[in-house]
Amino acid sequence: MLHKQLVSVIVPIYKVEKYIHRCLESILRQTYQYLEVILVDDGSPDQCGKIADNYSELDSRIIAVHKENGGLSDARNHGMGYVTGEFTMFVDSDDWLELTMIETMVNVILDYQADVIQSAFYYAYDDKLLFDSRHHKKDDDPILLNNNTLMYELVVNEKVKNFAWGKLYKTELIRDIPFKKGVLFEDVFWAHQVMHRVETYVMIHQPMYYYYQRDDSIVANYTPRNLDIINGLKERHRFIEKYYSHLSNESYKLMVKTCLVHYNLLLANRKKDKHGIYRKEIRYYIHNNYGDLKKAVRDDKQLLRELSFFSLHPLLNILLTGLRKVIKTLRIKSQPDGLSWMKYEQDIIKSHRSNSDG
Repeated sequence: MLHKQLVSVIVPIYKVEKYIHRCLESILRQTYQYLEVILVDDGSPDQCGKIADNYSELDSRIIAVHKENGGLSDARNHGMGYVTGEFTMFVDSDDWLELTMIETMVNVILDYQADVIQSAFYYAYDDKLLFDSRHHKKDDDPILLNNNTLMYELVVNEKVKNFAWGKLYKTELIRDIPFKKGVLFEDVFWAHQVMHRVETYVMIHQPMYYYYQRDDSIVANYTPRNLDIINGLKERHRFIEKYYSHLSNESYKLMVKTCLVHYNLLLANRKKDKHGIYRKEIRYYIHNNYGDLKKAVRDDKQLLRELSFFSLHPLLNILLTGLRKVIKTLRIKSQPDGLSWMKYEQDIIKSHRSNSDG
């Protein structure tokens, strides 16, 4: 069925001239043509602003706007001020879309009268793709979630991720919910506020969004700003306790996992955590909430063991983690269970490489 609802696509742009052509070509070549593409140049110091202007001159569907650098959240918020479409989609400028993505998502969201639709996605590397098939296969039928089930899945963070991208939203649902400025992991502060309003959420399992994975090492590039994710989860937990108290244990469980991971990352970057201030904050939080945290993870033996060891001394948990990695190495596991690799070479990638070489 041919639909003509306008879809607004917001693309924040900052220091991505190496990837921007690939992203924009994947949007402009969509089989669904009723688009307005809002390119937000977030004060990029490279040629991104000029590239955005060039595209806007070539295609009347494109709006190129320029602003002082304020970060991803500020750029998305700025872009929302130009949205006139019935539906809105966010695309990060180093990612790209399957050419039938928007048409598929518009058809499904209208067929099911849903508020939000999400597609599956690929973790996209330079020479391969990774698809998570642990929960669903690519050809599985769509799944509908009501509000309670949706919030559970969001908190569990397996089938429904916090990512703003990879989803199509009714614009009226999100227009007055801005992204929090000045933080990393801004989606963690935002997603639960949106999903709280959703009555019908639909999931399709065909991977149609390509989430580009750069070669940057999280350990080498780690800074205390990464701890924004913990602050976001704390803020979300207060929201969960107020509106979905039956999900408090699941919320605490994710908090435990996240705190332990970031404590280890801080320890690996001790020079960036002078006097161990940030590590002390994590230990303080776990100590003060230990009873609730332990109760939340009691049905997860591994996580309970990690939390118990950490409460005795953080180094004990690190030793446990190291031992587990050694065991996995000895088993020579070539890839995570349920995650499948594949080689790829798409026309749109070839086009991007030609643009880059030229």
